[in-house]
Amino acid sequence: MSKYLFKVKLTVDGLQGLLKEGGTARREVVDRMVQSLGGRVESMYWAFGDEDAYVTVDLPSNTSAAAMGLITSAAGGVRTSTVVLLSPDEIDDAARQKVDYRAPGA
Repeated sequence: MSKYLFKVKLTVDGLQGLLKEGGTARREVVDRMVQSLGGRVESMYWAFGDEDAYVTVDLPSNTSAAAMGLITSAAGGVRTSTVVLLSPDEIDDAARQKVDYRAPGA
């Protein structure tokens, strides 16, 4: 499983739905959606600021994460952006990779 952070910005319709249904009901919807993709929700928090919610999930693949972002955004109540999260072990593995690269102008 891979870990993803979904940053969620509600539209006007999404905000009206949240006020009508409540945050707990939305969490249940998110849980069912993620489970239908073979994953699990690690956390979901409502927030002040640029985003209205942050959802951390474990999903089987980037394709599953893309499906989640596409479906939720296409439904019209939210706009999402997705961040792929790496564990400390994964970043250590990345740091050990041999990469042929030259900085611009170097």
